[in-house]
Amino acid sequence: MGQIRNILFVMYDQLRHDYLSCAGHPTMRTPNFDRLAAMGVRFSHVYVQSPICGASRMSFYTGRYVHSHGAAWNNFPLKVGEMTLGDHLRPLGVDSWLIGKTHMKADAEGMARLGLAPDSVIGARVADCGFDVWVRDDGLNAEGPEGFYDTKRSPYNEWLKSQGYPSANSWHVHANSGVDDKGDIASGWLLSNALLPANIREEDSETPWLTSQALEFMADRADKAPWLCHLSYIKPHWPYIVPAPWNTLYSAADVVPAVRHESERADPHPVFAAFMNTQAGQAFSRDGARETVIPAYMGLIAQCDDQFGRLLDHLDATGQMDSTMIVLTSDHGDYLGDHWMGEKDLFHDPSVRIPLIIYDPRPEADRTRGTVCDALVEAIDLAPTFVAAMGGKPAGHILEGRSLIPWLHGETPDWRDAVFSEYDYSGMALAGYLGLSPRQARLFMVFDGRWKLIHAEGGFRPMLFDLETDPDELVDLGASATHADVIARLEARLADWARRPAQRTTISDETIVNMRGKSRRHGIIIGAWDATELAPDLRAKLQGKPGHDYRKG
Repeated sequence: MGQIRNILFVMYDQLRHDYLSCAGHPTMRTPNFDRLAAMGVRFSHVYVQSPICGASRMSFYTGRYVHSHGAAWNNFPLKVGEMTLGDHLRPLGVDSWLIGKTHMKADAEGMARLGLAPDSVIGARVADCGFDVWVRDDGLNAEGPEGFYDTKRSPYNEWLKSQGYPSANSWHVHANSGVDDKGDIASGWLLSNALLPANIREEDSETPWLTSQALEFMADRADKAPWLCHLSYIKPHWPYIVPAPWNTLYSAADVVPAVRHESERADPHPVFAAFMNTQAGQAFSRDGARETVIPAYMGLIAQCDDQFGRLLDHLDATGQMDSTMIVLTSDHGDYLGDHWMGEKDLFHDPSVRIPLIIYDPRPEADRTRGTVCDALVEAIDLAPTFVAAMGGKPAGHILEGRSLIPWLHGETPDWRDAVFSEYDYSGMALAGYLGLSPRQARLFMVFDGRWKLIHAEGGFRPMLFDLETDPDELVDLGASATHADVIARLEARLADWARRPAQRTTISDETIVNMRGKSRRHGIIIGAWDATELAPDLRAKLQGKPGHDYRKG
């Protein structure tokens, strides 16, 4: 022990912060997630920079807030020039690899403008969030009347064909659908089918397949350069359907009551009302929906936990546990009927708050093993944490997060007083229903550990929740005149955050400080009256005899 050689960065898609047994869920059992928590630190108050897959992930990969990197929603391209994990780690001699999902769309126009060929090494990295790709599969091989959602070839689908699954789209027909009583496809897209077993051998389903890819990667790279491996799972993200035996592991008796109240639907904020009224919100609000869907969601998590155990066992068996930092997290949560909503999208804790467990193998972390850290953490903190863990100095003028290493080593650093998240819903149909232009359909959250303010562009009032007296976020105080001072303070804090110098990424603060006054050392003298006001060495280049006096001919 004593040095981190590799980083295993594991992300689950749409895993709630509170659906781990180590986080206190009363019926969910996650022995392998808990095993990691016993080895490391579980951070209990971690917030994503946007509660939607693509924008959140781009913040993880760049270490920057959403309106810094600009990829504000799914399939909004990450612009060429944004530095990512690979760009920060490769100068330290650390390769950066991807196994699984990124939900990143390349800036094809920007690449073409700069002459970056997609099949070149640099072009391929720019097109895949800076990663070298072991295997990329975004796990949404869905097909509708206008074609496929993801037009890229699915390696998982191709692998299923090699295993004898006959369908052209086995991702849907087998991995994410069951079979009904008539022998027909029971699509996982339909929530009523959630309790059916997926029509696939368990070992061939998405989560075991991706785990096997990771084990092959680790075996192949054992004697090669140090690496960060981003193992990015597709589940427990919908479609909510899981193969046997996981589909019967949990039942309606294991479903915790919904966190919601009828008062939330009485004169709600217009944006909140619009999200409650989506198809997902209406579905999860119907009687029996949660009791049907959540056992499948829990089964998906249980399968993820089981496969995570394979990874830990491999690291133990190969002696790599003592040199591998392990990170377990999620890109956002899932409402699952809380607050009368499905999906994610807004800023209640079930959506915007995520799990985060970090195992640091170094002796300096021994004092914190098995502990819980309640500090306010943001997803963008992982990028500088990785740089620091590999011996680098995080570039503070680029990376907007803060390294978590001090917390892992039992220190109490000077820390942030608030966390921020934002959501651009301009591409959603409900933005049109609200009569909003793309520039208006934006939300911002600031949370200071007690008060959570949600600022809505477009002329709406704010939303406000007091998590000290209302931890379930059921009472919106945004229209309360008695809370005007709190709202004004948090709006000012949000405005202060928005004024940060986020776009000055080509030059560091340290370089700027060292530049101060240096132009005089290079002959730029502004405002001096005569030479006596200058130091001798500054005068030297200003004085003396000219080679010739042309005034005299």
